[in-house]
Amino acid sequence: MKKTIYSILSAICLLSLIGCSTPKYSIFRYDKGDDYFREGLHRIVGKDGKIGFADEKGNVVISPRFAFVFPFENGLAKATHEGHQVAEGEHWQWISPEWFYIDHKGDIIRNDHRYSQIEERLKTYVAAQDTRIGVAVIIDGKDTVSVNGNRDFPMLSVYKFPQALAVADYCMKKGITLSDTIGIQAKEIKEDTWSPMRKKYGVSDLRLPLSEILEYSLQQSDNNACDVLFRLIGGPQVADSLMRASGHGDITIGSTEDEMHRDPYLCYQNRATPIAMARLFDKFYRLEMRHDSPVHEAIGAMMMSCGTGDNRLPAPLMPTNAVIAHKTGTGGRNTQGRIVGINDAGYVFLPNGRGYAIAVFIADSAYDMARTEKIIADISKIVYQSLEN
Repeated sequence: MKKTIYSILSAICLLSLIGCSTPKYSIFRYDKGDDYFREGLHRIVGKDGKIGFADEKGNVVISPRFAFVFPFENGLAKATHEGHQVAEGEHWQWISPEWFYIDHKGDIIRNDHRYSQIEERLKTYVAAQDTRIGVAVIIDGKDTVSVNGNRDFPMLSVYKFPQALAVADYCMKKGITLSDTIGIQAKEIKEDTWSPMRKKYGVSDLRLPLSEILEYSLQQSDNNACDVLFRLIGGPQVADSLMRASGHGDITIGSTEDEMHRDPYLCYQNRATPIAMARLFDKFYRLEMRHDSPVHEAIGAMMMSCGTGDNRLPAPLMPTNAVIAHKTGTGGRNTQGRIVGINDAGYVFLPNGRGYAIAVFIADSAYDMARTEKIIADISKIVYQSLEN
């Protein structure tokens, strides 16, 4: 009887030991397989999704506590406690505003200060302005610098860029080409809104090639052309759905230009965070989404010759060999007498082969138009001068 009890207790102890030795983590997946060992360690993932390191025997060396961490190299691993994942075709990358380096014990050795000076300069500049400002810069698709980057701002006509992407998506599905003509009824050409298209053709029924309507909307920010494109694809909700389906849920499109004109507070409904808009430009130009179709190609070329906002983001770039593709947005004054918004967002190709996506949104400005636009130019200058070498 004693032997039987002893055998049972032994079995229980053995099972307990086995249970205790079972790893409470999974191996980080890399390149469609288990993470490689670097300097005797590979990455592991805890139950809460945090990442750490284990050795070749399966022993946890650095407990999972990082939002993301790169493999070790020369005794250090680059890590972060925050950020988000961004898809890049079959692969993805982790975007974070703050990185640091850890040693084999998991201790923080030093922070990554490469771009902290830019952020500090921007924070100091923004704090001195009597307006609400949001800035986001994504450098070479890897590092993010931002001030109020995750706050919502009215996009105004910047939303004509994500709208154009919805048009490109619609045309791909329907087999519509740039040379196909689109019918426009006289009632769609409003007389009390910004419209170079109306100035040229007047108020009458007409048909124009899709390419020309896109040019009016993207290059000259024509409000009537924009609403014709919304009518073509089925309304703002179609563009909004595309943004959400493609991982850009912080870009919200809910109203046409005509609806915003009739109710100015709807301008705040078409909103985005600076980081979300910078990500969209980064995906379009750096990741070459602009090559997805002929319509995408045309959109990319049109924004590289944008006809508005030369005294905003492009201002400090004009004497240089840098090239910018961008889209502006401009609002009127609200009931408090402040400008609803002055915006500019785009992608800058530097002469040294590098590049960065940038979005500057200014809302409820107490200044006049010229002063508010100069704020965007000043921010653009701070970023460019910090990255040109």
